[in-house]
Formats: sequence, structure tokens, C-alpha cells
Amino acid sequence: MLTKDNALVWMATFSQEVIANKEFLSELDSPIGDGDHGFNMARGLTETQLALEATPPATLTDVFKTVAMQLLSKVGGASGPLYSSAFLAMIKAIDNKDTLTNEEVADMLQAGLESVMMRGKAVVGEKTMIDLWTPAVLALREGSLTNDLIDTLVEATAPLKATKGRASYLGDRSIGHVDPGSYSSGIFFKALLSSGVLE
Repeated sequence: MLTKDNALVWMATFSQEVIANKEFLSELDSPIGDGDHGFNMARGLTETQLALEATPPATLTDVFKTVAMQLLSKVGGASGPLYSSAFLAMIKAIDNKDTLTNEEVADMLQAGLESVMMRGKAVVGEKTMIDLWTPAVLALREGSLTNDLIDTLVEATAPLKATKGRASYLGDRSIGHVDPGSYSSGIFFKALLSSGVLE
């Protein structure tokens, strides 16, 4: 069951892991992007945690609303708007409920995925965070999402040729590099697994 309390654990774990891996995430971004994905995400998630502590959310919706607004305003590049759009769509899917079943969590994340796809005009196979989110949400729905599967999905972005975003300018030279947005999305889904939401 997803509740306000374990949603806060989920977001705190996501933030801590991105901050801990910010240099690595930016290194992944260097060959195919601006080299700042990790630093941008870490800055936004640091501000997110400060905002959640300054004004403790009263509801599950409030948790994700704070996250969405902080990521939109504090994360540079494409990542902020994309992650923010996911959280805003997730809020609509929650529909003011205080608890969500595992199936409803999958529905919520599917709504987030569809919003990212629409905003980024991206589909599976274009070396974006969609390549992680799509199979991860499906696996979550089937009850087969694991850390090992997430690692496999992240690595599967390396052979892809980027056709969206800054990485697409590199053409074939984008092949062989893990997509940094998929890596940070992997952290997001691993944080979900460790948060107790699905137990």
C-alpha cells in the first residue's frame, strides 16, 4: 500500500541515492549530453527534501505536489520538466486517495509514464528514460520488478541510438553509452522497491 508516510521514505531514498551518485550520473551524461544531469537532479532533490521538511505534507497528494514543484523550478535542462510532468500526472491518478493498492501504484506510474512520453514526444527505443519506465511499470504490474531487472534495463539502453534530445545530435556516436535519464529513473524505481510501498 502506498501511503503518505512510505511515499516520504520513497522520495527520501530517491533523493539520497541521486545525491550520492550525482558525479557518476553527470559522467554518464558527459559523452551524450551536457554533463550535468546528476548535479541538476541532486540540486532539485536537495531542495525537495528541504521543502518537505519545512512544510510537512498533510496528504499523499501533497507529497508529490511538493516534489513536482521543486523539480520543475530547481532542475535545469529537460529532466526537471519531464520528472515534474510525471509527478503531476501521478497526482491526478491518485485522485485524492490516502492509500493506494499495488495495482493503483502501477496505474499511477503508468499515468506518469504517459505524461513523460507526451511531453518528450518519445517512445521506447529512442534512448530516453522511457526505455526504463515502460518495462519497469509493466514488471511492477506483473509483480516481477527487482533491482536486478532494473540494472538490466539500464544497461539495455547502451546499445541504443539516441533519436531524442541533445544526445540525438551525436547519431551513431551515442551508441555504447548508458542513458543517464534511465539510470536516474532506475534509482527512482529501486527506491520504490526499498520503501515498503509494495509489501
